[in-house]
Amino acid sequence: MMYSSRRKPVLYFKEERRFLSGKCTIYKLFGLCMVLVLVSLLWLQLSCSGDMSSMTHEDLRGPQPPPPPPCPADGQASAADDPSWGPHKLALVVPFRERFEELLVFVPFMHRFLNKKKIRHKILIINQVDHYRFNRASLINVGYLESGNDTDYLAMHDVDLLPLNEALDYGFPEDGPFHVASPELHPLYHYKTYVGGILLLTKKHYRMCNGMSNRFWGWGREDDEFYRRLRKAELQLFRPHGIDTGYKTFLHIHDPAWRKRDQKRVAAQKQVRESAGGKPGEARWLFQDAMSKPR
Repeated sequence: MMYSSRRKPVLYFKEERRFLSGKCTIYKLFGLCMVLVLVSLLWLQLSCSGDMSSMTHEDLRGPQPPPPPPCPADGQASAADDPSWGPHKLALVVPFRERFEELLVFVPFMHRFLNKKKIRHKILIINQVDHYRFNRASLINVGYLESGNDTDYLAMHDVDLLPLNEALDYGFPEDGPFHVASPELHPLYHYKTYVGGILLLTKKHYRMCNGMSNRFWGWGREDDEFYRRLRKAELQLFRPHGIDTGYKTFLHIHDPAWRKRDQKRVAAQKQVRESAGGKPGEARWLFQDAMSKPR
């Protein structure tokens, strides 16, 4: 059928109206679906709120979990300071730096060991956080100052040395300093003047020695110098007797391949001169100024 050119625009207009009508229908269906969804959600919320209102307070709480067990640290703290164990209390001073693996073993081990022996105690980890060379003696001096008035004797204790023999005495050293890790028992150091590792002494005796020298940087020699202070203060040194486990008395958990010691020596560290100054019964040891700075 032939159409005149004047009717063609009319046909195009009708096709366009059909297309627009189809779009409007889709929009209407979409809007209707959205209304249904909103109504469904509203009904669901109202029904849930009605069910919740009918429940009691106990139902809402549900079954309660059992109470948590007591913190081990709380139990340890009370056991470590039982007054029935005696009048004396030990401050276990541990000079420390970047030895966390050993520390995780040391603290619970020593706590159990001392509790079993009924030694009232607290453990002080004195951590050196600067970038200077390690200064063990200075950290022990800090431990003495931080030990508090509730303790009356000290244990200068290495973090990598664990006592294995329960016959070792950690009691109050009333007669004089008591070297627990004696040369006959220590797994590494066997010379007669050695007083490192583990040394017990009263705070009074520590003051008589004027503490330890702050001028030893790096590993070693500060305990050898402290032996001279003990002699100058005329303090008698005691050591264990009747221990038959020999060099297996202690467990040394230091790994030299993993943690190398800072053994660099400064010439002035070997030059020590005695000073007679100070209060009666007190010894002081002076060192050259070169030792007062970390190397």
